Amino acid sequence: MLTGLPPGLDWDTCDRARLARDRAFDGVFFTGVRTTRIYCRPVCPVRPARSKNVLFFGSAAAAERAGFRPCLRCSPETAPGSPAWNGTATTVARGMRLIEEGFLDEGSVAELAERLGVGPRHLLRLFLRHTGASPSDIAATRRVQAAKRFIDQTTMPLCEIAFASGFRSVRRFNDAFRATYGRPPSSFRKAVQTK
Repeated sequence: MLTGLPPGLDWDTCDRARLARDRAFDGVFFTGVRTTRIYCRPVCPVRPARSKNVLFFGSAAAAERAGFRPCLRCSPETAPGSPAWNGTATTVARGMRLIEEGFLDEGSVAELAERLGVGPRHLLRLFLRHTGASPSDIAATRRVQAAKRFIDQTTMPLCEIAFASGFRSVRRFNDAFRATYGRPPSSFRKAVQTK
């Protein structure tokens, strides 16, 4: 039986890959064994179950939803494509998503690190390794870019734009624009109005 496998895979292909412990299929599908109610990766070192006793699933979640438990030998949670496989990049991606949603507009980097389950110094190292910038730098760039979009696309007053983009004061808004563009935000508004 097949359950949500990627296109191009059929039962015979999955069964051959499972029996051969083909690493090319690791993370592509999971094998559920009916007799034990355990699911495995195709590379599991345990003696393969009989073909008539297996089901194939496109994800670990699908196998668990069908009532199977993860194998303790091959650890399906570490298959390619899983959060554990992606490692620190997953933590950074989650952090980027939270920053994009404005987490650092109200919270601190320490609170962001706690939310992600790491220490503040480790979070800084991860961001520098994966993005080349600190979480604070990324948040500052996001604020300036959001403000520039508001200036270009709306007629909101600049002080409202400052707070809507996540700045805590108009002074910081102005300073950020001068640091980024070398001119105040009002100069962009004048340029738009004179067109």
